Amino acid sequence: MTLAVLTARTGPAIPDSDADRLAGDLTGALRAAGIPAVHRLTPGDGEAVRLRELARQARDAGVPLLICADNLVAHGSLLWTLATEPAGRSTVLVAADPAGELKEDRGRVIAAPPGGGTVRYLGAMCIAPAELPLLEKAADHPDVLAEMLADGFVPVATRVRLLHAEQVTTEAELAGARDAVAAVDEDAARLRLAVKEQDDFFTTYAVSSWSPLVTRAAARLRLTPTAVTGLSVLFAVAAALLFWQASRVAMVLGGVLLYLGFVLDCVDGQLARYTRKFDAFGGWLDTMADRAKEYAVYAGLAAGAERIGLPYAWPLAIAAIILQTARHMTDTWYGALHDEAAARPAPAASGGVGARLTAASVKAQSQRGSLIYWAKRIVVFPIGERWALIAVLAAFTDGRVTLAALVGFGLLAAAYTLGLRSLRALSMRVGVLHTVDTMRHRDDGPLVRSVLSRVGAGRPLPFAALFTVYAMAAVAATAAAGPGHRPWVLALVVIPVLVSGFPARVRHDGSLDWLVPAALRAAEYLTVAAVGLYGPVPPAVVFLLLFALAMRHYDLTARMEKGAPATGAGGAVLGWDGRVLLLVVVALLGYAIFATALLAAAVLFTFTLTAVKDWKASR
Repeated sequence: MTLAVLTARTGPAIPDSDADRLAGDLTGALRAAGIPAVHRLTPGDGEAVRLRELARQARDAGVPLLICADNLVAHGSLLWTLATEPAGRSTVLVAADPAGELKEDRGRVIAAPPGGGTVRYLGAMCIAPAELPLLEKAADHPDVLAEMLADGFVPVATRVRLLHAEQVTTEAELAGARDAVAAVDEDAARLRLAVKEQDDFFTTYAVSSWSPLVTRAAARLRLTPTAVTGLSVLFAVAAALLFWQASRVAMVLGGVLLYLGFVLDCVDGQLARYTRKFDAFGGWLDTMADRAKEYAVYAGLAAGAERIGLPYAWPLAIAAIILQTARHMTDTWYGALHDEAAARPAPAASGGVGARLTAASVKAQSQRGSLIYWAKRIVVFPIGERWALIAVLAAFTDGRVTLAALVGFGLLAAAYTLGLRSLRALSMRVGVLHTVDTMRHRDDGPLVRSVLSRVGAGRPLPFAALFTVYAMAAVAATAAAGPGHRPWVLALVVIPVLVSGFPARVRHDGSLDWLVPAALRAAEYLTVAAVGLYGPVPPAVVFLLLFALAMRHYDLTARMEKGAPATGAGGAVLGWDGRVLLLVVVALLGYAIFATALLAAAVLFTFTLTAVKDWKASR
């Protein structure tokens, strides 16, 4: 439940009867948005004191507070959008305006430098419970939002786009605003607004151009977003099974089903935004389903290639899942770093490569629809482009070629994003990993938590990077030597494991420490691959363990991104350190297959158990 308050902004140029009618319209719109209690502040009524009381009341109840100026004329859908932000984050209503006092940066609103405004505030915002103390502190200030932004408030931008909203101060403005609202087909606009404003090239032109028709049909059939997510999973699994068959007809049908499944994957989010049916578990489920579907398709392609006698398909699938998971970890934490830089900016470097790259990126993003804009979005090899590549290559070639292309383009994208983001991160001069439960997101186990971290020596990133480099060397050496040879290569893994655990308690506030989770993920997964080569473990079993670990690690980041409760998630299943050491020791004793299969079953069991418990709790 959300609380709402109307603040006094109507001027003397608007008659009291019109002002009361406008306040009544806003109250009705807020109640239609699911807000049962709407308070109205009046001039001379101790507004600041009353606002502070309402903020405290909402904070104590653990609910958001929606503040709306009583001179706002707007479509009710905009207030509904404010009140139903999917991840429970604070959000403000803004309109595009080059002369505005605010700036939108990666979907967040920050104070604009002189001459750098891109949006203006329209008098309505919804403040999450955790940030209500900022409102209590700023309640006496004449410009509450500006004061909150100065204190580190970084809300999400809710843009008007196809709808209409404006603050009015005269009868003429009031009449004009009402006419502008009446001139818009609100339902049609909401349906179109359900499509992401900035999406990938393939998604924009090959999916979003017609997916709103499917979204409207799903809404009329009363399907939930979760049900549509389930249908997209079924389509992807069917595609993977067809790829496993590996006949030309099956490969073509698999490509078609994969495309249709991706359309449904876009529709579930559009349906949620159109119907405003959000919950933290649903957002988490959508993210987890995306990754599970993609990796199931990798397995189907590899199994199909093996079925028709093509070698090296499973190693390519293993390389693809390692690469893609590590990339996703960097995506998550770079996004968090960028948000932290916006919320608590440090004196950024005024010159240098990083600053110039940031300026170039901002310029490219502002040229929406241009060649450089699309090139910048395509080069990172997002999910839409990956699905398109898989569907087309699978239909016309085979699973091995498709997986090789995925790995090749993935490596290029990884090199591009890692290099440029690292340079930009250095220019930001802020950290982010220390702002959360660091050991949880590192996935440290009892050995690191209770023993190794007490050393408290070294820097986190160099040691994690050393572990990754050694794991890569172990894969190469084990592959060259053959199964059962050079056991000392695996045995020496204990050294980078130990030294990577030493700085676990050290503050992870370096400009590049956001790379630590990705480095640890890559190191652990590469060690699994090395054990598989030494074992020798059937590649499908190695892939299964990597799939289980990926689901566990996506679980950690998806809960952070979607605002889902942590509950039992992130509890150490031995931790990366315990899993690596156990797997290596048992493999050296000659039971690599047993250890890999058992560990995969254990990780999948704990992940599934936590997911089922949280699903039941969310119902």
